[in-house]
Formats: sequence, structure tokens, C-alpha cells
Amino acid sequence: MPRQNLLILIVVAAVSVVCYQRAARNRYSQTLTQAMNIVSENYIDEVEPRVLFEGAIDGMVGKLDPYSAYTSPEEFAQFQQTMDGEFTGIGIMVDADAASRRLVVLDALVGKPAYLKGIRAGDILIEIDGHDTRDVPVREAVTYIRGKPGTKLALKVQRPGQGEPMSYELERTVIPLESILGDTRAGEGGWSFRLADHPRIGYIRVVSFGERTSEEFREALGMLREAPAVDGLIIDLRYNPGGLLTAATEICDSLLDEGLIVTTLGRHDVLMERYKATTGTDLPRSVPVVVLVDRLSASASEIVAACLQDHHRAAIAGQRTWGKGTVQNVVLLEGGRSAIRLTVGSYHRPSGQEIHKWKDAKDTDAWGVRPDPGLEVALTSHENDLIVAARRKRDLLPASELTKGPSAPTSAPPRTLPKSSDSPPVPKPEPDDGQSAEQTPALEVEAATKARLDPTTIDPQLRKALEHLQLQIGGKPDKA
Repeated sequence: MPRQNLLILIVVAAVSVVCYQRAARNRYSQTLTQAMNIVSENYIDEVEPRVLFEGAIDGMVGKLDPYSAYTSPEEFAQFQQTMDGEFTGIGIMVDADAASRRLVVLDALVGKPAYLKGIRAGDILIEIDGHDTRDVPVREAVTYIRGKPGTKLALKVQRPGQGEPMSYELERTVIPLESILGDTRAGEGGWSFRLADHPRIGYIRVVSFGERTSEEFREALGMLREAPAVDGLIIDLRYNPGGLLTAATEICDSLLDEGLIVTTLGRHDVLMERYKATTGTDLPRSVPVVVLVDRLSASASEIVAACLQDHHRAAIAGQRTWGKGTVQNVVLLEGGRSAIRLTVGSYHRPSGQEIHKWKDAKDTDAWGVRPDPGLEVALTSHENDLIVAARRKRDLLPASELTKGPSAPTSAPPRTLPKSSDSPPVPKPEPDDGQSAEQTPALEVEAATKARLDPTTIDPQLRKALEHLQLQIGGKPDKA
């Protein structure tokens, strides 16, 4: 047989094998298409092909694990905005109002379109671009408010105590999301990153991990280095479900000048990435740190807590964390309109211990992040609900409305901190005790009163963190 013919036969054979393997891998695609056609042609009601398509992908990826999922075009746009740390809107926070069965403005962000037009907390939204808001779910109403930057939005607003509703025309703009919060509001809508009743103690809440989080965190640390410099720092990661891995590693890097931060391993424990701290810190090592966590602290929150605990840079207080230690990659579909989040690896803390709580894990197994000995504090259902409700109200209060008096413990005596040569210039939680977490009128009234007081008087976990810091810096813990 001529050599040319032999080569042709080899090529044909190779192509045939590849085609057979591809057909074997894709044999289910024909069955899936057949099933979709059967449903489309025979179901009692007409079904949009898009609905069947999304249902098929959602079911396929959802079978893998709790954190792999399909994200539709509508959901993906919102997901991307959250990760980018911004959204397009008019700068208001809204919630359902039980009395009017409409939407009430919780806050109007200073300097944003709604605030500049005169809309304030307590206003009731009657209509949004002609849509009556009566009995409209909050999530649906938010879709009416959001849109492309520069587009117009019409609102009809009822102010309590006034007769006729007022009409406004506003222009949508890009609104940065806050991922770093303090204890109280400062001027021009900013934050004070010190406990109001303990000004020598820094307090930074990280409510999510997005594109701007580490930059905002470093800015907050910069404010805490200003005279008088803080004696200690509380980083509150409670209720934080996580976010971007890079944001978590950068926050750790800002507090460490060397050492391993986190390792990610893929299939068959193949090394994917190893993140290490770089030289230099944004807070002197002499300033003690406490990280607050709870049962809802997950993913990126756990990476930060585990890293700082393993390097003895921070004490951990509160409750054992969720145990979400898997890595998800966002794989774009349909030219970037939709996506799937696919689990591709797992996180390992500097000690080498896994963070993830696998399906059959026991409470005695090593997963998540446990508080340090003596710093674990469980909450009752009422304590938990009161802390969340009071904090939400406190976030909307100007500093001038806070109460200072005998009920607020005094802070530890100040001390002089050495200068560091290498320092450069917020889901509603479920209760622990199995009781239902209802925002009753009585709770709201209590929260409105407590919101003006030192938060350590109603928050045992925050109080424990404060007491630990006061002992670390040589002061005596307050008795609340």
C-alpha cells in the first residue's frame, strides 16, 4: 500500500475516534433537546423556550453542590454590580411599610439624586415611573428604580404629616456601594471608624468583599492612625457572606508583613494558588486586633479570620463561622449575558487546615473558624434580633442624636502608641435557639431606643471584644 494512502487511513481513523468520543460525551444533549421539544409541544400551557433552557441549566449545575449555580441575564447584571461595588439608581434604601402596604425610604444617601431633590427617610413611595407600589415586593420595586445612568425616573412621594403627595423627576446615576462601615455616621455621609463611647478603639464593619473593599479598608485604617491614634481595633465580619477572594487577601496583607495568607487546591488536591503577605502594614503590629465572627460569616470572611488567627495577629471572638471554604469560578455564557458559578477548588488556611464544612462533617471536625478560648459568645434569638434592628437604626442616626451618659461604659485610659516605620501615610440572620425571628412592633420600639446608646450595652459579642482589647492595652474592662 502506498505510504500516502496509509497516512490517509491513519488520519481518517484518528478523526473517527475523536468524533466517536465527542458523540459519547454529548449523547445526553440529544436526549435533553428531545425532552425540551416534548415539553414545548405537549405541555398544557405554552412555554417559552428560554424558560426551558434556563431550567435545564439551573437543574444541571444545581445538582453539583450548594454553591454552584446558574445566573440568568437579569441576575447576572445585579451580581456584577454587587461585585463591582456599585449600582445605578437614585441613592435610596427602601423597605416594605406594613401600615401603608407600600415602600418606605429608610435612608437617602447624602449627595445623591434623591437626597439633592429633598427626599428623606420616612417618605412613602406611592408610585415609581407610574407603577403603583401598593403590595409590590421590594425586589420588584428595586428593578423599577434601577436603570441606565442618565435616564429619568419619576416618583410620587407621600411625606408623613403632609396632605398631597409630591412628584419628583430624578436622573439615575452610578451609586457606589458601601462595603466598609463604621460605628456612626460622620459629616457628608461618611463614617466614624471609632466606637462613639470608646474613641480610642477602632471599629470597622466589613459587610461584603467587592472590588473596592480593600481600598476602603485601608482608607479606614488611615483615619485610625490619625491623632489620637487608636489603642486597639475591632473588625466586625458578622453577617458577612463573603465575596471576592482578592479583597480578603488584600485586607490580610494590610495587617501582615509576611507569611502565607491562604492556599487554594483544585481537583485531586492540585495546587491552584498560594497567596502570601508582602512587606509593610497599614496598622502597627503593636495595635491589638479582635475579629468578630458569627454563624453567617462565610467564605472571604473566614479566610480573613483564619489567616489573622493562625498568624496570631488577631483574636477571634463571637461564634463559629459557617464553613464555606470552596472556590467558585464565574464562567460567562451567551457572550457575557449570563454565567454559571462553578466550584473548582477549596480554601486552606495557613495552618493547612481546610475551612469547608463538607456534607458529612460533624461539629467535632475541624472546619470553619472557631473563636479563641474564652471569647465565644452565643446569642439568644432576642439578642440577635435586637442587635440587627438597633444597628440598622443607628446607621441612619447623625452623631448629634446619640446618647452619652451613665449607661455607656467608659473607655480605657489612653496610651501612646509607637510609630511604625513601615506604615504608609452589611441577610437577616436566623436565631440560634430555634425561635422565629420576627420584627415585632415591640422590638422596633426597643431597637429605636437602644440605637442611641453604646452598642456594647446590648451586644454581648461586641462587649466581649472590647473587654479583651482593654485587657490587652493595660486597661480594666468595663462593667456593662
